[in-house]
Amino acid sequence: MRLFLSSYRFGAHADRLRALVGEPGRVAVIPNACDAWPHYWNAIDSIDMIPLRSLGYRPEVFDLRDFIGRQADLERQLAEFPMVWVRGGNTFVLRAQFARSGADLVLPRLLAADTLVYAGYSAGACLLTPDLHGLETSDDPGEVVTTCGIEPLWDGLGLVDRPIVPHLNSPLDPEGSGDRLAARFTADGVPHWGLTDEGVVVVDGDHVEVLR
Repeated sequence: MRLFLSSYRFGAHADRLRALVGEPGRVAVIPNACDAWPHYWNAIDSIDMIPLRSLGYRPEVFDLRDFIGRQADLERQLAEFPMVWVRGGNTFVLRAQFARSGADLVLPRLLAADTLVYAGYSAGACLLTPDLHGLETSDDPGEVVTTCGIEPLWDGLGLVDRPIVPHLNSPLDPEGSGDRLAARFTADGVPHWGLTDEGVVVVDGDHVEVLR
């Protein structure tokens, strides 16, 4: 299993993403964390596509809403990509769209088979943790019902063993909700990875490395 989990885009470690993936190729860009925020969908080119192209990748938008009830098609098409890029937004909306499309079953299978690399930032990174409790301080679970038509899910995909708290001391989190959550986890003795916008967690097989 190969994972590149960051606070914001490549952090300060684009070189490690290149090393993890190998030769740059096609990338399935999953923007569904922004399904409640159309203005962010409209900005996907500048926020995600252009930076990926600058590294030599060929990004293609991959909307999970197109695969509701089509899990087999989802698995077949995702298996054609050497990497998926799961952008930030509302973690609870992203979790719901993974459940509705079956991506929460498909991607763990593909990762276990080492078919592709999963790269995700902010919500895209938090999705892989065991539990989403605490993220409601920054992401609104109430957006799930209106956007996805189901109740919010509070379990992550469990592909890493602890919470990830992005945007520490970051202008992307002007209210400091991430810093408060990390402080709460520390006070409660909860192991977690707190990341500034330069930080990345890299998983390559059994090897886990936290890059600051």
